[in-house]
Amino acid sequence: MSRSLRAARVATFVYFVLNGTLMGMWLVQIPAIEQRVGISNATLGSLLVLLGLGAFIGMQFAGRLADRIGTRVVVPAAGVLCGAALVLPGLARDPWTLAGALLVFGFGNGCLDVSMNTHAVHVEKAYNRPVMSAFHATFSVGGVIAAIVGAQATRAGMSPATTLGAAGAVGIVIALLPARSLLAPAPTSPAPESTAEERLRDPGAKRRPVPGRIWILAALALMCMLCEGVANDWSALEAKHILGAPAATASFAYGTYAATMTIGRLLADRVSRRFGSAAVLRYGAAAGAVGITVVALSPWIWTALAGWALFGLGLSGCVPQLFSAAGHADPAAAGANVSRVAGLGYLGMLAGPALIGWMTRLMALNHTFLLPALLLVIAAATAGILRSGIGREPEPAMAQRP
Repeated sequence: MSRSLRAARVATFVYFVLNGTLMGMWLVQIPAIEQRVGISNATLGSLLVLLGLGAFIGMQFAGRLADRIGTRVVVPAAGVLCGAALVLPGLARDPWTLAGALLVFGFGNGCLDVSMNTHAVHVEKAYNRPVMSAFHATFSVGGVIAAIVGAQATRAGMSPATTLGAAGAVGIVIALLPARSLLAPAPTSPAPESTAEERLRDPGAKRRPVPGRIWILAALALMCMLCEGVANDWSALEAKHILGAPAATASFAYGTYAATMTIGRLLADRVSRRFGSAAVLRYGAAAGAVGITVVALSPWIWTALAGWALFGLGLSGCVPQLFSAAGHADPAAAGANVSRVAGLGYLGMLAGPALIGWMTRLMALNHTFLLPALLLVIAAATAGILRSGIGREPEPAMAQRP
């Protein structure tokens, strides 16, 4: 294995940690920014939709750009943009400026998210073995770093603008440092229909249709990431309001889920290598369905915590397998395909908590968790899609030199 390939893998880890840290820095500053701008929780919820919209637009833009000019250029550029945009929410003085800040920051985050996942697909292909889940695990590490740094900044009395500005400046430097270690664009086989280069020479050339398999992967990503969104936003609330757990104990609901999610992603690559990506999705989704069903039906907090643990462990390897399959489906359109799957999945993560909130008008909060259980059953039943399609497995490493 070449030294340049190992360096490219390390660089990819850096960008995943960077993305998790930049997003986490915004999340830990939400209460302070909400108070400074003077908005209600409901208004903040509406403004967060703009963050998601910006991310979705950024994903579509960066995915296609990565296919045209290569991830070696797009990934560090997206990292710089995301770092620079991080300070904007801290500078917002009213709802309108915060809305614009979140739209721009979301765009930068979406660009970095898709471009780094696309590069991760290239690294995985060069390694000829699953490595995607470990990258996603380090995103969670970035969130832990943000929580620690954010807490220390708050204790020191730093304003949101200062904290986010400093974090963004450091992020810009980090985004540039490993850029030279990223893989250079590799030549791809010409497709039977018009390629991106042909469309550039002839704008009237017919665009290749998106394979139906990609949309199935995108739909599965929506289901799985919707489940992740439910855990992110409703786990602690369910433990507190339905099971009557104290606030400190209720926080363990999300903490347990997040811990097993991270551990599972650190192990999922080995499991995928031995048993295949379809098995990771099938049995992972099935385990997640069992876990969230236990949460939905349990009258005891400790049983519910066990359910959240199983839910996180089961979900942990699902989304990375889908991103990987989308990227390997067509090397010439890896970025565009990853952006489609990630974009629809991101919409699911945003829509999930809102959908659960709407359903609580009709039933108890814990009973709404049977919806993600149903979605995971569907995902488990359709996991065989990962065994179909050309280019689904990483190929032997080629001589790719930066």
